[in-house]
Amino acid sequence: MVEQAGKPVVRAAGGVVWRQAVGANGDQETEVAIIHRPRYDDWSIPKGKLVPGESDLEGAIREIAEETGYRVRVGRPLGEVTYVKRMGTEDRQKVVRYWSMFAEGGMFTPTREVDQLRWVPVPEAVDTLTTDRDQKVMQAFAALPAVARTVLLVRHGSAGSRSSWDGDDLTRPLDELGKAQSDGLTWLLTRFDVRDIVSSHYTRCTMTVEPLSSAVGLSIREEFLLSEDGYAGREHDAATLLRSLGSDNSAAVACSHGDMIPELVHRIGLEDGFGIETPVPSKKGSVWSLTFAEQRLIAAEYFPPLAN
Repeated sequence: MVEQAGKPVVRAAGGVVWRQAVGANGDQETEVAIIHRPRYDDWSIPKGKLVPGESDLEGAIREIAEETGYRVRVGRPLGEVTYVKRMGTEDRQKVVRYWSMFAEGGMFTPTREVDQLRWVPVPEAVDTLTTDRDQKVMQAFAALPAVARTVLLVRHGSAGSRSSWDGDDLTRPLDELGKAQSDGLTWLLTRFDVRDIVSSHYTRCTMTVEPLSSAVGLSIREEFLLSEDGYAGREHDAATLLRSLGSDNSAAVACSHGDMIPELVHRIGLEDGFGIETPVPSKKGSVWSLTFAEQRLIAAEYFPPLAN
């Protein structure tokens, strides 16, 4: 929880869990999971309160697993909902963040908290969900393609400073904080379905994604356009490269530098008419999750470093 105007704010997270199924006419259609909670006698989107020290995304994945029994991989953000909830004898502000979550597998088991789960087409889900809040989240999910590509643009972890390194800056390695950030990144990035890893050829970049490479069994492809040397004068080519990475319903990781990531993210957003506020944050060990439908940017989300 965080403090706001002197009162604690309750944070929660969840997601629209979806899968592809064969419809009545034989075509593929998107189905989403909605759950029934006997305590409230309502139909809702899977979600729940965070536990102390838990990030929003961790909480969303945990709550979905607990309420639905399904393993999920993360897709695009669906925003957050803020409302006032009566808790005990006082009104508390509650903030709930949501993501699109693809169901990789699992099985629902009824519990005291959730006694039913239904897989239904999106229009039926909107009609069935009890609260306007959940209906709006489902409509946000339906407004854009469910099947999309995610490019995870990573800034390398902490690597000291140029002035304190005696060797070629190309070979400057991660420091201890940078290694911790790299480990945190591995947890975050493996929540997505990573199928490709590309990186600037600078040592601090390749070191940042080496734990991920080992975790998912993929080699790192070095890409000159993602380096400080290769980007200058070829900004459009670098943006085109990012747009081309990955495949539908999967993710690609691209590791680069802080001097270029803000400009690159802003450039892509500007080209696609997608508003990204400036200045664009890009701390060492952070990630921009960029979701593309074909070549068009449809969602963007910033994840700050998990270790500071």
